[in-house]
Amino acid sequence: MAFHVSLVGRSDLSGEIYRQIRQAILDGRLRPGERLSSTRELAAALTVARSTVTVAYESLLAEGFVTSHTGAGTFVSHQFEAKRPASKTRRSTARAIRVRGVWETIPVRAFFLRAAHFDFRAGIPDASLFPHRAWRRVVARALRSREMAAGVYENPAGNWDLRAAIARHIGISRSVSASPDDVIVTNGAQQALDIVARVLLEPGDIVAVEKPGYLPPKYLFKALGARVIGVPVDSEGLVVEALPSGARAIYVTPSHQFPLGVAMSLSRRRALLAWAERNNAVVIEDDYDSEFRFGGRPLEPLQTLDTTGRVVYVGTFSKTLLPALRLGFMVVPPALREVACKAKFVADWHTATIAQNALAQFIGEGSFARHIRRVSRIYSERHQLLTASIKRNFGDYLDLVPSSTGLHITACARGASADHLDAIASRALDLGVAIQSFPLEGEPQAGIMLGYGAIETARIAEGLRRLRRCFDGRVPRREAA
Repeated sequence: MAFHVSLVGRSDLSGEIYRQIRQAILDGRLRPGERLSSTRELAAALTVARSTVTVAYESLLAEGFVTSHTGAGTFVSHQFEAKRPASKTRRSTARAIRVRGVWETIPVRAFFLRAAHFDFRAGIPDASLFPHRAWRRVVARALRSREMAAGVYENPAGNWDLRAAIARHIGISRSVSASPDDVIVTNGAQQALDIVARVLLEPGDIVAVEKPGYLPPKYLFKALGARVIGVPVDSEGLVVEALPSGARAIYVTPSHQFPLGVAMSLSRRRALLAWAERNNAVVIEDDYDSEFRFGGRPLEPLQTLDTTGRVVYVGTFSKTLLPALRLGFMVVPPALREVACKAKFVADWHTATIAQNALAQFIGEGSFARHIRRVSRIYSERHQLLTASIKRNFGDYLDLVPSSTGLHITACARGASADHLDAIASRALDLGVAIQSFPLEGEPQAGIMLGYGAIETARIAEGLRRLRRCFDGRVPRREAA
């Protein structure tokens, strides 16, 4: 590529070209073996005489910074590969740039960056089950589509065919009542939450979240200036009576509460909707993995029960397909259609056209439904195996939380603090076993999540054997009766 040289305000043009190229070689911006522009090309780009560049190149050549090959060009010398110093650290601008204090309280998670041979982390699908051949076919077709041929920006709400396909899919699989006009395509569920927050919340507004709950939405609401208040969860889901007065929005995971795994009861769902109506609040329903159900009767989503237009339904394809695709969606009530579309526009205009077109085809031709049926059978087998093994081999340490949905199960450790389980998780990772621990706020014990999406069925037994070794002697056992 062309190397940038600035000659504005300089008088010694050859010397300046020489010094800037030399510094770029020392800094590593120009790498050993990299070809420099010809003297003719660089002279034309800088609007200087060719002889000016030639003098600079001759100085670099004489000092060994570059080598020249007749007919081939001028290249950065390899002799500086080992001698090149590290790039200079930029002068600190901490006093010149002040950021909001809230960002000091939000951690950057590196948890998913470390690989594990026995991966029990929650929320990760099995990449080996992804239908690569079918996906490549629809992507190739998308590249030939009229949208790509036109090469223009999309509707911020998303590709119409995809919105229609999503509306049909969730209408059949989840009984969600939605038209394509109600659907907005997003870059994952987190962007959907960001859009809702931007159109609803003023600084200082109260947002109620589950406690314990999924942390990224909590961080998001805090970053936007909201007051985030945790509301306890019991065996029936969010405790509606504990909701703070004045809450502008309530974020819930009713179909498969994260992290506990319980499902919100029908009576509790109705109570939550009634509370939202009385208090003029919006309910954000995150239905992140309920496509996978292995028993029991499915409950109606809050969106289906809603008769007053107070529920925003959020979904994602990160669990059913791959997180790397960054595809999600939201179903908004009519009152929020226009403003949510505006918020998507100012955020990033629209989600990638090729991915949207491909997914629309993938759903429309039935490949998505077939994929869900296939992986559900495999995940069901893993769910049964993992559940039975925890009951049989960890009964003296853990109390399993009943769950028949999603990609993880949860167990609470009696008498073990969050620090205890953090230490166990760290020790397990050293043995190649990845789990996630979490505190039970207001309770003396803590819990762990065990996902079964990313781990092969054949590895579950050995992974749990290694995990058991991490518990022995570190967590109080149940006393014999």
